[in-house]
Amino acid sequence: MTNISDAFKNKKAFIGFTVACDPDFEKSVDYVKTLAAAGTDLVEIGVPFSDPIADGPVIQEAGLRAFKSGVSTKRVFEMVAKIREESSVPLVLLVYLNNVFKYGYAKFFATCQDLKIGGVIIPDLPVEERAEVAVFAKNSGCSLIPLVAPTSGTRIKKIVTDADGFVYAVSSLGVTGARNKIATNLQKMITDIKQFTDTPVAVGFGIHSPEQAAQISQVADGVIVGSAIVKIIAQEGRHADKKLTDYVHAMKTALT
Repeated sequence: MTNISDAFKNKKAFIGFTVACDPDFEKSVDYVKTLAAAGTDLVEIGVPFSDPIADGPVIQEAGLRAFKSGVSTKRVFEMVAKIREESSVPLVLLVYLNNVFKYGYAKFFATCQDLKIGGVIIPDLPVEERAEVAVFAKNSGCSLIPLVAPTSGTRIKKIVTDADGFVYAVSSLGVTGARNKIATNLQKMITDIKQFTDTPVAVGFGIHSPEQAAQISQVADGVIVGSAIVKIIAQEGRHADKKLTDYVHAMKTALT
């Protein structure tokens, strides 16, 4: 069912992140379609949560705006249903475990299957606890996308064994947000990951410029950009389409 592999087929993947229902339901739907039309290979949709341990200030503020507009897990699925009326762009959700648990594991992943959501990233789900969720993801054909951090070290093998979709390589310690310099030795980190899996590796956390994207694409299969996109939406509100399109074009040019 998953079409995540299409994002990496014969190219370096550009993965764009946006927060569901920011600034509101209708424009959030429009912005995912705008990102897709501009050439984003895969769109990651963040499900807002009250205690987003991996999110920096830009994405936290987007989550607060989304809460004001009435976001819920059910509303996020309704949003994806609207997107799917016009777009087959590969989609993944970034969602915290409590939202999945509260919605119900079986129901959550069955809905992902119905809406052709190719994968789910759960940043607060450690590999030691993954089994209780993985069975539902597997039964629905939905990839449970693992995260590898700069501190994963000897745990990398365990984290990426049986990975599908892609591996999310976290470039930097701390939370999301644009960084002018990536201090992690990404080449070594990605080499370590690829010892244990043939699944594509995409790098996120801190990437915001075409120059960074071009450099990282030399060692990774894709780049993930979140805060820079969310910041454009914060600045432009309901009128961000052109700036989003221009930004995606610049990043895609850097990757090619």
